[in-house]
Amino acid sequence: MSLEAATPFSTVLRRAARLGLKLAAALSFVAPLLTRVTLGYAFFLTGRGKLANLDQFSGFLNELGVPFAAAQAPFVAGLEFVGGICLVLGLLTRLMGAGLAGTMVVALLTADKETFLNAWLPTGDVGPLDVAPWVFLLLLTWLVLYGPGRLSLDALLGKWLRLGSEAPASR
Repeated sequence: MSLEAATPFSTVLRRAARLGLKLAAALSFVAPLLTRVTLGYAFFLTGRGKLANLDQFSGFLNELGVPFAAAQAPFVAGLEFVGGICLVLGLLTRLMGAGLAGTMVVALLTADKETFLNAWLPTGDVGPLDVAPWVFLLLLTWLVLYGPGRLSLDALLGKWLRLGSEAPASR
């Protein structure tokens, strides 16, 4: 096959690739939006439940051996509640994502420690992606590093403050 014969095919392939990249760029806001809304709603619900049952949640933290459980319970519950709302709105996404990621690290070191450690063994029926705090931690890490996307209050604030290219949230 000569190079001349391959040229029309490579031109079509190049055009298709460019179209695909343009389409992916145009829809790039969808991934952080869906991630934020899904995680935010989940944290909003768990935070609301913990705030409504603060004594139970404090007792649970105490049983896990978390220091200062009575003081940490309202903080964690409030962080999940407010942080969840902020994630849905795309407001303070990186800050709230980092705080919520911290709660997932604590969950993996306490309440879900045994399940998480066993999930990495080839003998179990549970894999690491079956451990919700691990999946949440991965997604929160992505949001902290990538940002909330362009369909967010953070992106709107970035434009208003004229952060321009300094604001990765404008993707």
